[in-house]
Amino acid sequence: MKPIVLLLALFLLISCNQKNKISVDTIITNATIYTVNKTFGTASAMAINEGKIVAIGTNDEITSNYESKNTIEAKGKFIYPGLIDAHCHFYGFGLSLQEVDLRGTKSMAEVIARIKTFQKEKNPTFIVGNGWDQNDWDVKKFPTKADLDAHFPNIPVVLNRVDFHAMIVNSKALKLAGITKDTKTTGGRIEMANDEPTGILVDNPMNLIYKIIPKPSRKTQISALLDAEKVMYDYGLTTVNDAGLDPDIINLIDSLQKAKAMKLNVYAMITANQKNIDLYLKKGIYKTDNLDVRSFKMYGDGALGSRGACLHKGYSDMPKQFGALGAPISEFKSIAQQIAASDFQLNSHAIGDSANTVLLKIYKEVLAGKKDRRWKIEHAQVLREEDFDYFKLGIIPSVQPTHATSDMYWAGERLGKDRLKNAYAYKKLLQKAGIIALGTDFPVEEVNPMLTFHAAVARKDSKNYPKDGFQMENALTREETLRGMTIWAAYSNFEEKEKGSLEVGKWADFVIYNQDLMKVNENQIVKMKPLHTYLKGKIVK
Repeated sequence: MKPIVLLLALFLLISCNQKNKISVDTIITNATIYTVNKTFGTASAMAINEGKIVAIGTNDEITSNYESKNTIEAKGKFIYPGLIDAHCHFYGFGLSLQEVDLRGTKSMAEVIARIKTFQKEKNPTFIVGNGWDQNDWDVKKFPTKADLDAHFPNIPVVLNRVDFHAMIVNSKALKLAGITKDTKTTGGRIEMANDEPTGILVDNPMNLIYKIIPKPSRKTQISALLDAEKVMYDYGLTTVNDAGLDPDIINLIDSLQKAKAMKLNVYAMITANQKNIDLYLKKGIYKTDNLDVRSFKMYGDGALGSRGACLHKGYSDMPKQFGALGAPISEFKSIAQQIAASDFQLNSHAIGDSANTVLLKIYKEVLAGKKDRRWKIEHAQVLREEDFDYFKLGIIPSVQPTHATSDMYWAGERLGKDRLKNAYAYKKLLQKAGIIALGTDFPVEEVNPMLTFHAAVARKDSKNYPKDGFQMENALTREETLRGMTIWAAYSNFEEKEKGSLEVGKWADFVIYNQDLMKVNENQIVKMKPLHTYLKGKIVK
């Protein structure tokens, strides 16, 4: 055979034995990829095309079958599914970035100082601040309007407590809102002293103040959403569950996403008033690739720190105070019945053991005979022993581990030893429900999901206190915690087929770290920040 013919035959033989590789948008190799699939398996490479994962496996499996002009050599770094915050206030957080930040203040004097600095810089006509917590002060008592009136007599001042279930306002704000000693209220309280309001409002009466706060402009609303989005990506969050939005903001999010100005995935809980219920039950569930509007948020009671959480028995440190339900039981039941007759979910805020009992009983009654509804109890913070079994019925606990480590300093004072044992009982809830969804409730707590992970696993705060952990019998394992921040959170949203794990056919939402969250020393968890965040295959951080 002539040499040229021999070479041609050899070339054809080699060509026949070579596979035609599939061209894709992105290939990642040499990584440790935690897929968070059913077996919690790992992989070393994946191929991504048109925003979705088309293959995942070993380096050889991916590189021998796929090719890309954008191949990322991960150099051993660690990849996890994009993190989901199962309960937060995303839009509210964005607005708070434009208001007075009072988190971490140690006294009312420091609160006043921060307001004055803000006033000097911004020259506002109406002052709103957020984040004070009297439990962090040397004098652990609610402030009064007198504290504000002395410095701000001529401008309304409204300061939300850290849990957003109580506020202190000055006399100017009380006057604008028409709040006097004769103002009637239900589902909360207006604190009184010497037969006049002190300036402290808890839960429902706060709405009287919210009505007088100037509505943010469209420009401010857009800035709030886009500023908040950037922070999410910095922390590896690719989906947020915003717990309580009105239609106007939901529509704004949708329009920004459609205009490609905003990419973040949002699961929006509609505030459950009758007007919104009528509107959305008529419209039906609304779902796009980035927005999921399929649930209502109902408020069962207040918060523990402001003694607004509704308890069966009086507060241990104020026995005549029981907290309050957010509405009459008949109203809760009416709302639940309407939503149960639709395809929507109901997600209800319940912190006190009485509020949890009321709502769990209503859930059981209205969901009888209905399958796979995935209704949630948001917070599920304090429960009676006999009420845990309700979570065997398909009701999902959606909890915030940093609440445990923030509240542990004073929760025993509010609840007493016996009730505290069944508070922040995340392991016990998981054992009953089979899954648990984890979030932060930011801006009540910090956005950082590593604080969530650390609090769930170590039951310690960011200062690594207490040394042996808080009520460690309710700590979660690292695998359980990661599932709670990814696939279980996605399941709680009816989104487990599209996100929450890194599997073929799902969106390529993932986060890259240079340390292994599953093995890093416990005290290093809170220091971890992602190197990169990807949303639908595109880098966003």
